[in-house]
Amino acid sequence: MEPTPERPYTHLELTAEAAKVLAHPLRSRLLGALRREGPASATALAAELSTNTGATSYHLRKLESVGLVVDTGDGRGKERLWRAATESHGWSDADFGGDEDAQTALGWLVRDYHRQFDTNYAHWLDVADSWPKEWTAVSGMTDTWVDVTPEQARAMEEELEAVVNKYLRISTGDPRARRLHLWRFMFPLDADDVPDGTSGDDAADTRDEDRS
Repeated sequence: MEPTPERPYTHLELTAEAAKVLAHPLRSRLLGALRREGPASATALAAELSTNTGATSYHLRKLESVGLVVDTGDGRGKERLWRAATESHGWSDADFGGDEDAQTALGWLVRDYHRQFDTNYAHWLDVADSWPKEWTAVSGMTDTWVDVTPEQARAMEEELEAVVNKYLRISTGDPRARRLHLWRFMFPLDADDVPDGTSGDDAADTRDEDRS
């Protein structure tokens, strides 16, 4: 999906096959590295992720087979230069209701993103004291509770997305700017208090998106 004013970044909706391919520790990290740092060779990616070039090349080709990465065509000799095909990917649970393998893959992906958050945020806490106070003052975490219906929760998520998109590239090129990693989690506070009479349509309307 090409950028629009409402979604100013390229986006890919995962197919069942793409979900199964992406649900792999190295492939998930490769895609994230390409999105963060831009095009890179298998050799450079292997060095960054502490793996070997052969395995990296194999997994990049698997990602290419489902449209998640592409060969830029700018490599030298036999060395290929890879880039992420889009800036984000996402899915709707409703698209995978009959595919148990795809649902299992998506479950792994969500937990993998949580592990990545934990690793990345822990690293920030380790180095935060070395940053200027103007940055530490606007970095951190917060949580709150809101009492809403599912429809109101969806509206709130759309409003938050619009705010994030407004600031997505607002300071590109400014030497004072730094990329901030913004994570959003939204889930029931009382996770064991499952509502009675939840319809299949309500359960199937869950969406997830990743840009890491």
